[in-house]
Amino acid sequence: MYTSLKYIKGVGPKKELLLKNELKITNIEKLLNYYPYKYIDRTTFQSIKEAKQSEKIVQCKGYITQIRSEGSGTKERLTAYFTDGDSFIDLTFFTGAKYLKKSLKIKEPYILFGKTKKFGSSMSIVHPELTLQKDQSTLGSLYPQYHTTEKMKKEGMTSKSLAQIITNALILIQKDDVENLPEWILKYRDLATKKDSLIGIHTPKNYDELNRAIYRIKFEELFMNQLKVIYLKIEREQKYKGNVFTTVGDKFNYFYQYNIPFELTGAQKRVIREIRNNMKTGTQMNRLIQGDVGSGKTMVAFMSALIAIDNQFQACIMAPTEILASQHLESILEMNQGLNLNVKLLTGSTKVAERRQIHQELEDGTLDLLIGTHALIEDKVKFQKLGLVIIDEQHRFGVAQRAKLWNKGVVPPHILVMTATPIPRTLAMTLYGDLDVSVIDELPPGRKPIITKHYFDSKREKINEFIQNELNKNRQVYYVFPLIEESEKLDFKNLEKGYEQVAEDFPDYSISVVHGKLKSQEKEAEMIRFKNHETSIMVATTVIEVGVNVPNASIMIIESAERFGLSQLHQLRGRVGRGADQAYCLLITGDKISKVSKARMQTMVDHSDGFKISEVDLELRGPGDIEGIQQSGDIQGLNLSDLSKDSNILTDVRNIIFKIAEKDPKLTNPANNKLLKMLINTNISLFNWSDIS
Repeated sequence: MYTSLKYIKGVGPKKELLLKNELKITNIEKLLNYYPYKYIDRTTFQSIKEAKQSEKIVQCKGYITQIRSEGSGTKERLTAYFTDGDSFIDLTFFTGAKYLKKSLKIKEPYILFGKTKKFGSSMSIVHPELTLQKDQSTLGSLYPQYHTTEKMKKEGMTSKSLAQIITNALILIQKDDVENLPEWILKYRDLATKKDSLIGIHTPKNYDELNRAIYRIKFEELFMNQLKVIYLKIEREQKYKGNVFTTVGDKFNYFYQYNIPFELTGAQKRVIREIRNNMKTGTQMNRLIQGDVGSGKTMVAFMSALIAIDNQFQACIMAPTEILASQHLESILEMNQGLNLNVKLLTGSTKVAERRQIHQELEDGTLDLLIGTHALIEDKVKFQKLGLVIIDEQHRFGVAQRAKLWNKGVVPPHILVMTATPIPRTLAMTLYGDLDVSVIDELPPGRKPIITKHYFDSKREKINEFIQNELNKNRQVYYVFPLIEESEKLDFKNLEKGYEQVAEDFPDYSISVVHGKLKSQEKEAEMIRFKNHETSIMVATTVIEVGVNVPNASIMIIESAERFGLSQLHQLRGRVGRGADQAYCLLITGDKISKVSKARMQTMVDHSDGFKISEVDLELRGPGDIEGIQQSGDIQGLNLSDLSKDSNILTDVRNIIFKIAEKDPKLTNPANNKLLKMLINTNISLFNWSDIS
């Protein structure tokens, strides 16, 4: 399957280079994994009378009555007259006249395939495909269409010629063993063989063959993806022992009894129970907590830290920005009443003397909980007994950065990752399949749902009137814009013009401005001014998506909302609604927007549940385009699978793999030999970055 492309009939050095440079196809396996994006139905036929009614791809049966030639040499043009016995259509050939005059046969039954084109008042087909009816190879089949680049087309490599190359490659592998799945799985799920599925997807004779091939390929993609993920999880659990937290002690119990400001939700209680059970097993915990904006993840994280501290260990919380780290400190100090925990903050702004004291207290074990930013991963930051690492907003940190925290304990500390981006279950299983996933899917009681409305730009007067009413109540407003500077290509409001307009519309109110080009100190100073109500309006880009907590801010205005994805809109909306007042999110779009944009706006208006929104987002955008989750296109190894539609296959695949792991954990059974080879090829037995959450 890894044979060089040069062995395929029709592929010379030029085409081999073209496939490599344009499509990243370097061997036969990659070529055969380059699937058609659609099929033209060759199972149906039209009469010539029907074919001449409009410009479209048609297939007709008939014969040539006459061939006429015009011009000479390279400029010679052929016209063939084709009939089905009832009507006629002209077939025009601008190249290959010499060959065609010899090969085209008069009165022989042909299958005609091509696109009708209108020239003046008549309809003809230019360079059609003509196949003798006695040659049944394409009769009644589905015709694959492949994406090709402009450069490929210029070099004569069209979808049709690529299809021929792939057909030749299929002939070449007939004697090869290309199967990746064990025989027993094929029988257990009545799957097509790999060879048959490749033939069925590239040269299907009918829809049944095509659908069977597609199912088999999706099954294998998801199976191989999940086999690696699940066996990594099993290997990690066997390889890395964790600190045993047997005690739920005085600090946890005191906090639970006296300090919780409100009753925990059922979801919070369930997740804390999962974490407690995890940390007492002796296996190192690697758990992802995902919860919606305001679902109480910080409370769960703090109570988990109390379990570590009650067991005589230290804990740390790492946040992506100084302002978020400061927010964690502020809320944890409020919860620390009567606990007498030694809690400190370490960021890039921490003064030298304070930093020395923190280092000393970390090493002598008197510092219980350290909150900070990237400063926590510096080599000079040494813990006496680190037991739990809590990472806020995982996607803001690189794997190598998280690994540095991992190595700060003699025994690897338990890892708790919090993400505020709700991820659909199918996507979470694929991206985080080697982690234990806890979901906080309830909001604390008493929180008023944010009212979301969609306005077109033409309703600006009504929007401003609404904002003015809220400002009159001494509330604060966020204005978010998608661009910082003027763009010639994109006709959207930008931050600079937006600021001028807001200042003009509300001249009596002070305004903060925050965007990515500001230095971090300037950015945080502006955010603090807004938080302290020194300003009433904040004009910003999406840097506030994860940002300061301002309970008095009750309105979120998102300009050019059609420019944002659903996940981002939901995160931005979560900046308001943190106080007792009713909060609003106004989505402002241009007067003319696409169907997808309309669907996004309606989803935001109809739903406040981040998990429901993320499912719609996955359907609209696909897994490769979800910001902060998967940044670089398709999930590795998934070319055909669609996580928004294939959850049933994914669930089936995982159940089969867990059964295999239970009965044959080391894959020593000869029936699973193919699976063992695959895992060996992926270095599954070596230390892997996947070990670090």
